[in-house]
Amino acid sequence: MLLNVLRNWDPIYEQYGHMVMAPQEDMPKVTELFKDRGVRKVLDLGCGSGRHLVYLAEQGFEVFGIDIAQRATELAANWLKEKGLWAELRAGSVFERLPYEDNFFDAIISVRVINHGRIEDIRSAIKETQRVLKSKGLIFVEVRKERKVKESKRQSTRSKIIDSRTVISMTGREKGVIHYMFNKAILIKEFRSFRILDFWDTSEGYYCLTGELKTEK
Repeated sequence: MLLNVLRNWDPIYEQYGHMVMAPQEDMPKVTELFKDRGVRKVLDLGCGSGRHLVYLAEQGFEVFGIDIAQRATELAANWLKEKGLWAELRAGSVFERLPYEDNFFDAIISVRVINHGRIEDIRSAIKETQRVLKSKGLIFVEVRKERKVKESKRQSTRSKIIDSRTVISMTGREKGVIHYMFNKAILIKEFRSFRILDFWDTSEGYYCLTGELKTEK
């Protein structure tokens, strides 16, 4: 079921193209951390149409990106080419084994991506980030924050509950897409293999964290 739902992203990118082009609001802060720590190789886990690939490449990082939507990676490749930049791009699910060697990346970013799965899929993605990160590798994650929504007929037509804290959008451009609702305690618990460096709420109502992979893998 998950793979079928994830494949909904291809028609979304076909219809809307570059849905977001500006970098996430805290990327300057994140890249400063990466530079301070000597980061070189960065993976954008769920890179979409390339907004952070372009941003990170412009900052001088060696950039890699993976996304379930083939159309998204095509858009990203064209954007990078127009800018005269490079990144290694692959199409694939972030919830399956990643096509990278163990201990390959200095840092991983994942912006509003891993919350698009059930909790067991999210745990698989986190486990894979641990595998492909170097010891003491860094991570920056932004996920959907738990929202208190009043029950109503209108709301029931907008999303369908499919599991604990998990819904599928029924309307809009993300129709058919899974959303897992994190709270702070759950997010920190799921990333317990990382030493949390910082944790904050964004102005748009998302949770963010930066973390360092603990030495014991």
